[in-house]
Amino acid sequence: MRFVCRTFGLSDLPRRGLTPREAPLEVLLLDIEAELSLWEHGREVWSEQHFPVAELAHHLARWLRSPEAGREDFALDSMQAEQGLLRFVNSDEGWRVGSVLTPDFWTSPVPWDVLATQIKQLDGALREGVAAMGIEPTFLSEP
Repeated sequence: MRFVCRTFGLSDLPRRGLTPREAPLEVLLLDIEAELSLWEHGREVWSEQHFPVAELAHHLARWLRSPEAGREDFALDSMQAEQGLLRFVNSDEGWRVGSVLTPDFWTSPVPWDVLATQIKQLDGALREGVAAMGIEPTFLSEP
């Protein structure tokens, strides 16, 4: 399993008349979007075109720093979409990834260390994508 993130964009900052330096944290978290997809065994199994990737990175950083990481499930509690836009759920067989947008789809189970490695790689890709847009990515890990 691996996450792929591409085609970064700022959805509403220009319309709001803001630059990335002027935008408050909550606006940056919502406006930085990208195509997020999930791959298994060399094929794409899930994709969302305008995913709030900055918000995802922010919430994942908080979750990974918490004592619950690796023990309790994760559900992206988005400011602009219903809870569970992306979910990591622990089962007897391992961790599965799913989305409320596709309730019948779940990835094959993987051990925690595999999921944690993929989350860290996703975080690196998100930071790279944000930096390529000329935005300092440190805000992604702010509490």
